[in-house]
Amino acid sequence: MSLLLLVLVLCGILALYIYWRRIYGYWNRQGIPEVPYSLPIVGHLLPLLLMQKNISQLVGSWYERYKNASIIGYYDGMVPGLLIRDPELIKTVLQTSFSSFHENAMKVDKDVDPLVAKNPFFTKGEEWLVGRKRLTYAFSSMRLKILSETVRKVCKKFDDYLHRKIVEDQRVEFEAKDLFSRFTGEVVANAGIGIEGFCFEDNYNPQSFHEMGKKIFRTTWFHGTLQSIMFFLPFLNNYLKIRLIPEDIDHFFRTVVKQVIEKRREETEKRNDFFQLMVDLEKSESQKFDEESLAAHALSFFGDGYETSSATLSFICFELSVHCDIQEKVRKEVRDVLAKHQGEITYDSLKEMTYLDQVISESQRLNTLLDIMGRLCTNRIELKANDGLTCQAEPGTKIIIPVRSLQRDPKYWTNPEAFDPDRWNEERKGSINKYCFLPFGEGPRICVGLRMALLQVKAAIATLLMKYRIERNPRTIYPVKIGVLGVLSTPIDGLWVYLKRL
Repeated sequence: MSLLLLVLVLCGILALYIYWRRIYGYWNRQGIPEVPYSLPIVGHLLPLLLMQKNISQLVGSWYERYKNASIIGYYDGMVPGLLIRDPELIKTVLQTSFSSFHENAMKVDKDVDPLVAKNPFFTKGEEWLVGRKRLTYAFSSMRLKILSETVRKVCKKFDDYLHRKIVEDQRVEFEAKDLFSRFTGEVVANAGIGIEGFCFEDNYNPQSFHEMGKKIFRTTWFHGTLQSIMFFLPFLNNYLKIRLIPEDIDHFFRTVVKQVIEKRREETEKRNDFFQLMVDLEKSESQKFDEESLAAHALSFFGDGYETSSATLSFICFELSVHCDIQEKVRKEVRDVLAKHQGEITYDSLKEMTYLDQVISESQRLNTLLDIMGRLCTNRIELKANDGLTCQAEPGTKIIIPVRSLQRDPKYWTNPEAFDPDRWNEERKGSINKYCFLPFGEGPRICVGLRMALLQVKAAIATLLMKYRIERNPRTIYPVKIGVLGVLSTPIDGLWVYLKRL
């Protein structure tokens, strides 16, 4: 009897081994280089779940290991995935064959996070098309001019806040992300919903958009682990039901949007904010939007406008503290342009600040926020690379585009570790392959709010540099060390600078 049991156990182990080898030999059978050491259930994601590496570090190690391969196979749990590092293949995925890769790989459970699930980043099909159409309307050039008036008023609040905090002849220490989150939180509240954001108050206020943002985008070990599970092992989240947005903030946005939209529909006076544009769009379509969709748009405006823009601003500010000559050059441009516009920060004056555009692009190249992009294959397609590798991508295959690695690869960039805004001037920027620079994505799913994001980023930097010098703070080393927590790149111990009145 014991012999029979032993045979059965051995047969079971052999069957399990054959089963796992079949799953985790998928790419080898197609002749595609495959990341070694996959494990049952988790595939290649164990370092991510143990918080030993973040997704950027994990993907970056694969990118460096296979420098001569255009396609690398890996396993997202038990699902085959591809890392693509050839710009032409990236173009195929994002643009040329978009119909086969039109879904983002990151998913949100609409039963757990219904408002987040309606963010255009996560939607698909008809829902994505309708949502994108509305946002494209809201961020047209004409509408941006309207929104820029509200941004200008927030700049004055920002200037008053700095004046209050920074005494003459003293330099004051700031954590750049916290400082700029106040600015972007106020922009979102004022330009998004048309209400006060309370972001420049010194005392704690639970209604402050800055406080709500900190609550949503926490980067503790616990929350970082939950985010990793939510986005990279979604089958576990089917059981854990992890929320990205706390229930009280979900309730806040639903309540505020309900109050604001009812009032707007009755008003005849026009406002300079995103919700006014939604009301105008309702009238043009002769159809009222449901309140959940409007609350979702407001939350999307908040999530996209608050966190990514403030993080971008904090990196730019820190780079300017290190590169004083570049800071002075930007300041001169800001002053020269504003002198022609009666000292006012407007849509037109910001457009003229072209060197500031170069500085922003260079900071985005070096300091990526979302270090990878993910797409999901929805139709069977053959991928052919320039190095001769060919594979069949089946529906359900996850595609990783290693944004951070591409934007620092010496194959595509001269002296890639240097902060050099001049690589974006008129003479040199034409040689840049746009599929190696993807801060906003590319193709039909390119970030629809990118011009609004750049508008508020430029406005904040211009406001700061007009009256203040940014100085290096030794609390933050250079180059910046990035932590392993969360989905977005987060510096270890923050980005600290000194500000001093000119």
